[in-house]
Amino acid sequence: LSTVRHQPEGLDQLQAQTQFTRKELQSLYRGFKNECPSGLVDEETFKTIYSQFFPQGDATTYAHFLFNAFDIDRNGSIRFEDFVLGLSVLLRGSVTEKLRWAFNLYDINKDGYITKEEMLAIMTSIYDMMGRYTSPSIRDDSPFDHVEKFFQKMDRNRDGVVTIDEFIETCQKDENIMASMQLFENVI
Repeated sequence: LSTVRHQPEGLDQLQAQTQFTRKELQSLYRGFKNECPSGLVDEETFKTIYSQFFPQGDATTYAHFLFNAFDIDRNGSIRFEDFVLGLSVLLRGSVTEKLRWAFNLYDINKDGYITKEEMLAIMTSIYDMMGRYTSPSIRDDSPFDHVEKFFQKMDRNRDGVVTIDEFIETCQKDENIMASMQLFENVI
């Protein structure tokens, strides 16, 4: 039986679509192929790799949400192209591009809105990933408090959901949110 292998798009095309140089793309591809010889990453492999970075906590749920944000075509696997396009936005994109990517991460069901339930699921997964024994210690109601504060700032028209426009506009005007965005960049 031959194994199906995914061949990435041409380097020139990826270089045009991303903020990476040819050498950087080649280096990223070597690392990707080393971890995922088939050229595709399924969710379980992604969780295993990602969890290695957070041994003090449980990163599986956050890794699930992150996987879905990278899995652009929603086929259950991440191609090198998907990975490198997302990474380019996160590392070298404009503030607006990064905020759009973050919105996509938080919008779990991809309906164009962030609900309190979605935000709570993400926040809880981040707190779980960071570990219960962090310093200063995290209270059990911290994710809920975080979500309440988030919605007070973001949900401008008080309709119970946050749109992409509310999200981007509020984030760009709020220094604390922009600082926490930097924090989330480190998590990714």
